[in-house]
Amino acid sequence: MLPNHAPLVVAEQFGTLESLFPGRIDLGLGRAPGSDAVTMRALRRDLNSTGDDFPELVQELRTYLGAPVPGQRVFAVPGQNTNVPITLLGSSDFSAQLAGHLGLPFAFAAHFAPDYLLPALQLYRQTFHGNGFGREPYAMVGLPIIVAPTDAEAHRLLTTPQQRFLSLTRNHSVELKPPVDSMDGLWAPWEKQAIDARLAQAIVGSPETVRRKLADFVKLTGVQEIFAVTDTYEQSDRLRSYSLLAGCAA
Repeated sequence: MLPNHAPLVVAEQFGTLESLFPGRIDLGLGRAPGSDAVTMRALRRDLNSTGDDFPELVQELRTYLGAPVPGQRVFAVPGQNTNVPITLLGSSDFSAQLAGHLGLPFAFAAHFAPDYLLPALQLYRQTFHGNGFGREPYAMVGLPIIVAPTDAEAHRLLTTPQQRFLSLTRNHSVELKPPVDSMDGLWAPWEKQAIDARLAQAIVGSPETVRRKLADFVKLTGVQEIFAVTDTYEQSDRLRSYSLLAGCAA
């Protein structure tokens, strides 16, 4: 979340990583606070900030990571001229359009804002400008993905992120909770509707089910990359899900 940090500090941090591990580092930038007001205050964020200065922050950061320009007086050391690849992150049309104008890759957060997925991807591609470098749009999407040996087990594991969104809806603590056999009795009908909307793009099921749903999703969206958000209570379930997912994508 770039507005939480000074661009010069980010450039030097990622410049250090790139210097240590050449060609293995990239940088995702978002404009949202990424947390609540208490955390924003702890980060010395302006609580009245709208994020409208995000384009200027991105440009400043790119200056510190790129080749020095005439008249530049402040340099990132290390960082300058490392050209760490940048991807813009977003859950609305703001970063989609900015990524298009700048000719940068774009990653959409469909794991919590699925309603805006298709409009944001369309806007990104419509506004994309390769800036004379022959670039093509490169779109990524974050999805809730849970893979288990059977559909029934995967949907039981899904009750953990469902409970997490339920807690978020009620302004409660959002720590992960163990899965339950049924969400009936835990949420009101309007809460179920709201949480189902949040998880509308979730891909959940057995390897066979997930393989089919992934293929359908890629056909629908044309994205080049998907990253999985797998909020299971047990780490062993998460690791198993990733292992099964790797087989689905092979």
